[in-house]
Amino acid sequence: MSNVTPGDSSRLSKNERRDAAREKARLLREEQKKKDRRTRWILQGSILAALLLVVAVVAGVLVTSNGPSGPGPQNMASDGIQISQGAIATETPALKAGEDPIPNKRDEAEGTIDIQMYVDYMCPYCGQFEATNGDYITSLLENGKTTVEIHPIAILDSASQGSKYSTRATNAAACVANYSPNEFYAFHNSLFANQPEEKTTGLSDDQLIELTTLAEVGSADKVASCIKNQEFKKWVSDSRARALNGPIPNSDVDKVKGTPTIIVNGEKYPGSLSDLTTFQAFVIRAAGSDFNENSTPTPTPTPSETAPPAN
Repeated sequence: MSNVTPGDSSRLSKNERRDAAREKARLLREEQKKKDRRTRWILQGSILAALLLVVAVVAGVLVTSNGPSGPGPQNMASDGIQISQGAIATETPALKAGEDPIPNKRDEAEGTIDIQMYVDYMCPYCGQFEATNGDYITSLLENGKTTVEIHPIAILDSASQGSKYSTRATNAAACVANYSPNEFYAFHNSLFANQPEEKTTGLSDDQLIELTTLAEVGSADKVASCIKNQEFKKWVSDSRARALNGPIPNSDVDKVKGTPTIIVNGEKYPGSLSDLTTFQAFVIRAAGSDFNENSTPTPTPTPSETAPPAN
């Protein structure tokens, strides 16, 4: 038996040094295997945690975007509100969650006019159309043979610096339709008269509430609470999807591809948004030979820059 001090390899034989080296290599390999297993477990755990996080995020998005439909506002069973002479709204029950919209019946008699408008309150082209044709449309309402169905939709949330103004303004319009429908038209006009520019935060909720006060809405407290709580936020999302996917009832329009989309007696208006004369001619042709233009006061057009119509 060799009497060798541990760690002293100078007195080992050649075979003993070789065996010691092999043993040392074996121990190193075992240690490395242990390290590799630990690293693999850590990596697998990290990947699993990341996958679980992704699943949770995706699930959250799906719940948000595909969650249960929200009930709609009263007087907007068609996803729009129909206005007639005297700015009086057609009363309809609220859509139940998941219920399909119910189109308003259109009077197809000669000389009657039915105007459907799909608008986003942040959309500058919508504002241009309103500035050019708003007074004319109001005068048409007063002839007693015209209905205007307004569909607010929110497609420009990305243009308000994260404030989602389009959604908030559309929700505010739904609140007025629900609680004070006969003041809807005044509020709608006020939203365009005070329209913010794109790429701004838009009006605050308090400013929207102030506009409802100017429109002299009834049930003012309920309207204000509805605006602040975004009571119809889910309906805003649902109605937008229905408009963008189509079809559009009572019309030749497959789906809304941009705002404004203006439909007169079922036919989409393809002309300039800033030329009153062109829009008047389109309305008169759509109304038919029995339309009495002389009964309808015609405002003087205001010159403005031409903008392309929505596709």
